[in-house]
Amino acid sequence: MTTTPLQEIADALAAGSAIPYLGPDVLGLEPVDVPSTPADLVKMLTAKVSVPHKIRNNLTAAAQFIENFKHRKTIVSLMEEAYRPGVQPNALHRYLAGLTKKPLLIVDTWYDDAMAKVLASRGNWGQIQGVSQSEHFGSWVNYFDDQGNPVEAIEADTWHTVLYKPLGSIAPARNFIISDSDYVEVLTEIDIQTPIPPRVQELRTGSHFLFLGCRFSNQLTRTYARQVMKRSSDKHWAVIEGPLTRMELKFLEEQNITRIDLPLAQFVEWLQTGKMSQALAAA
Repeated sequence: MTTTPLQEIADALAAGSAIPYLGPDVLGLEPVDVPSTPADLVKMLTAKVSVPHKIRNNLTAAAQFIENFKHRKTIVSLMEEAYRPGVQPNALHRYLAGLTKKPLLIVDTWYDDAMAKVLASRGNWGQIQGVSQSEHFGSWVNYFDDQGNPVEAIEADTWHTVLYKPLGSIAPARNFIISDSDYVEVLTEIDIQTPIPPRVQELRTGSHFLFLGCRFSNQLTRTYARQVMKRSSDKHWAVIEGPLTRMELKFLEEQNITRIDLPLAQFVEWLQTGKMSQALAAA
């Protein structure tokens, strides 16, 4: 009998061989008081600081303009203001925190603190946060234990769960990869994997990636995903509802990512209950 993609995902999660890779759309599962999409975030930034009209909808370019003309501290302060309200974990965060097989890697590519909050109740975990070269020259990431204390990289080898925030996070320290120059610094080195933490490289080996709340219409999101996935397995999945762009289709095909065309909320409900509606069964 042919195994469906949903059953493959269930089996991989049960075996501990699937790495959840979260995008900003995960926050759309429940109402939040922080920017939950790049469009929301750039709108908030440009409402606080005037930027040229032609880059008002370009998050990284707008952040770079603010950094150039108002100083790096201004963009960091605005990001802190945006995400200071915090986010309560939703059903997906809670489900992922309950996975116990093997040392677990969770990749979270947005700036909120929801995943860290739900992990705080379990212990034996830590966070690896991407940092800006403009603030931490010579370092690509900082490490924090389950109490939010800075620790050395070697500590990550003992954690049962590793939360990897490649773009930084509001907590436990306010580190953000947000401006054009932030991305240029990382992308200059990422092809040879220098910015990817050794523990992340170790845990991804032979594993599958499960993309949730991600879109790949932007070159930056595709590049990050491609480099984080490097040297993992050759089978992955992405839950993306609705029409895809040409570049998304190309990326999914190149990376052998099976697309699950479902609303994320419906997929999460299936994860929790194990029950398939008619729509799910057809996926």
